[in-house]
Amino acid sequence: MKAIGIILAGGSSERRLGDLTLSRAASAMPVGGSYRTIDFPLSNMSNSGIQKVAVIAQYNSRSLQDHLSSAKWWDFGRRNGGLFVLTPYVTNDNAYWFRGTADSMYQNMSFLKRSHEKYVVITSGDCVYKMDYNDIIKAHAAKGADITIVTKNFAQDKDLTKMGIVETDAEGRVIEFEEKPVEPQSDEASLGIYVMERTLLMKILDEIVPDDRYDFVKDVLIGMRRKLKIYAYKFDGYWNSIGGGIVDYYNANMDFLKKEIRDNFAKEKPYIATKPKDEPPAKYNLDAEVSNSVVGNGAIINGKVEGSVIFRRVYVGEKASVKDSILMENCHIGNNCVLEYVIFDKGVTVSDGVVIKGEKDKPFVVKKNSTL
Repeated sequence: MKAIGIILAGGSSERRLGDLTLSRAASAMPVGGSYRTIDFPLSNMSNSGIQKVAVIAQYNSRSLQDHLSSAKWWDFGRRNGGLFVLTPYVTNDNAYWFRGTADSMYQNMSFLKRSHEKYVVITSGDCVYKMDYNDIIKAHAAKGADITIVTKNFAQDKDLTKMGIVETDAEGRVIEFEEKPVEPQSDEASLGIYVMERTLLMKILDEIVPDDRYDFVKDVLIGMRRKLKIYAYKFDGYWNSIGGGIVDYYNANMDFLKKEIRDNFAKEKPYIATKPKDEPPAKYNLDAEVSNSVVGNGAIINGKVEGSVIFRRVYVGEKASVKDSILMENCHIGNNCVLEYVIFDKGVTVSDGVVIKGEKDKPFVVKKNSTL
C-alpha cells in the first residue's frame, strides 16, 4: 500500500535533555555507539517501502541537517520521491515558527498536496525501534479506521506519566486518551506513531490550525476521539524513547549492551542504516581490558572499559577506568582517571587522575567540548 512518511523532529528538548541538546535536536542525539536517533524512523520508512519522507525540523537543526546531507544511506537518493528536510520559512502570509506538531504539518501543506499516495505515516524522530509500517497500514485499512495509533503495553517500572495513555474497547477502538497523566489509568501507551489517509490529514489540518489549534495530540487525537474512528495497533517489539530525559537517554544506550537488542538492529534484516564515517577499527593496546561494551571505530583503549557505550575516536588513557558510562565522539580520558555513570558529550577532555562518579538514576552529564 502506497504511503508517504512524516518524521516530526522539530521540538525543543533542552528542558528534558539539558546540556546534551544545547546545540543539537533530540533526533540527532548519538545512540548505541554509531547511530543517531533519526536513523531508526528513517530506516523503518525505507525498509517499509516508503519512498517519500519529510523530516520536519526546527530547533537546533544544523547537526540534524548535516547528518541528512545525503539521502543515499537510507535509500532515498531517488528520482521519484526522496528525502525532504522541512524547516520554518517566512512568506508573505506567514512569519511564524512552527507553533506545534499540527502547525508544522500545516505550514508544509504543499508536501501533502504534491503527493499522490493514499496513506501517510507520522512518527517522531527521537525513538529507538524497528517496525514494518506496512503491518499497521494493513490493520488500519482492515478496521476502516480514520486514524490508527501504535501502542504498547509497558511493565510497571516504566514511567507512564511522560507518555500518552490510551484506553480501548474490546475491538481496539480508542475511547480515552490522556496526555502525560499524573495517575495513568492504563498501561497501554501511545508510541507517537500514527497512520491515516493523506486527504483526511489535510482536511483536519485545514479545520483546526486556522482556529488556533496547533497540537496534533491535544487537538486531534484527544479533541476528536469521539468524532473520529481511532483504533490502536499493539506493538510487542523493542521500543524506547530518548526524549523523556537524561535517564531515558542513558537507558536507551545501555540497552545496546544486550546482545538480542544490539543484534536486532545491526545483524538481523532489515538493518538500521546510518551515515557512515571512514574511521580505522578500534585499537586495544596491551593493557586494555574491555567487557560488555560497545566501542566505536577509531577509538583507542589503554585502560579498563566495562558496561559502557564508547563512540568513535574516543581515547582512554593508561590505568583509566570507565564503567557504566557513555562517552561521545572525540572524548579524551587521561591516565588514572575513574569514571562511573557519566555521560560525556562530544569533545570532552579529562585530565590525568580525575575521579567522577554519578549514579544510575542520575548520571553525571558534561557538556560538549568541556575540559575537566
